[in-house]
Amino acid sequence: MVLALLGAAIVMFALNRPRMDIVAVIMMVALPLTGTISVSESLVGLSDPNVVLIAALFIVGEALVRTGVAQRLGDWLTARAGASETRLIVLLMVIVAAVGSFMSSTGVVAIFIPVVLRIARNSAIPAGRLMMPLSMAALISGMMTLVATAPNLIVHAELTRQGHEGFGFFAFTPFGLPVLGLAVLYMLSVRRFLASGPVPDL
Repeated sequence: MVLALLGAAIVMFALNRPRMDIVAVIMMVALPLTGTISVSESLVGLSDPNVVLIAALFIVGEALVRTGVAQRLGDWLTARAGASETRLIVLLMVIVAAVGSFMSSTGVVAIFIPVVLRIARNSAIPAGRLMMPLSMAALISGMMTLVATAPNLIVHAELTRQGHEGFGFFAFTPFGLPVLGLAVLYMLSVRRFLASGPVPDL
C-alpha cells in the first residue's frame, strides 16, 4: 500500500496535477485512511522543526520576489557584466549560489529564470549558455550552509537526536566553495557546447 501511494504521488508530481501542496495533503489523508499509519503519526511531521524551517525558507524566497530584490539583482548583474559573457556567467553562478545558501534551490531557480532570460535576450546570448550555469549553481548552493537544502537539516536533526554534535551553520561551506569554483571553470570551458552560436569576444 505504501509503495502504491508513493507511486501515485510520483505520478501526480510528474504531471503537476493537482498542485504539489494538494498532493501532499492527499497523501497525509490517504495513509491514515488505508490504515498504514495512525492520524497522529501522519500529523507528527508538522511539528518537526525542519518542516517549519523549510516552509519559512519558501516564504523568504517569495519575499525576495515580491519586494523586487530579485529584479534588482538582475539589473546589477547586467550592469556589472557588461558585454562579457565570461563575467556574466561567473557573477550569475556566484549570486545564485549565495542566494541559494539561505533558501530553497528550487525557489532560487524559479526567481532567476525570468531574470536570466531577460539578460540573454538583451545581451544576444543563447539562453542555454546561462540556464545551465544557473541550474548548476543552484544545486551547488545546497553545499554552502546548513539551511541550504533539506537533507542537511535532516542529517543535523538526526545527529542531535542521537546525542551527537550537530553541524554548524557554515560547516558545509569549506566543501561548497571549491566545488563552486570548479563548476564555474567547467561552465566557462563547455559553454560553447550548450547552445548554438559563436562565443562573444571577451
